[in-house]
Amino acid sequence: MMDSSAVYTPALRVDLQHEPLPAEKIVCGNPGTAIHELGDLAGCGIGIWEMTPGTATDIETEEVFVVLSGKARILFLDHGSTLDIATGDVVRLREGQRTSWTVTETLRKIYFAA
Repeated sequence: MMDSSAVYTPALRVDLQHEPLPAEKIVCGNPGTAIHELGDLAGCGIGIWEMTPGTATDIETEEVFVVLSGKARILFLDHGSTLDIATGDVVRLREGQRTSWTVTETLRKIYFAA
């Protein structure tokens, strides 16, 4: 039996409604993103985020995330390094990092962002 004050979210089964990305962020394909906010903890936003296949740019915030499903490559535009991510990976991003995300399998992550 679950404590009535606990909050339960089946993160892999949450139905997300995708929105198209702004044209100026899209590099390749027709990726869309969706978000399901779960609340905050000590001033840190927590939620589920998903991106469908394609390539898009972003400017990051302080964030730690765990990949729940999917695959992607993150290109760090300021120095050209890449990071391949997949299910089970934990990543820390820094505020202001300019990135390009190439999603090859719809990527779903749970994030903790300041």
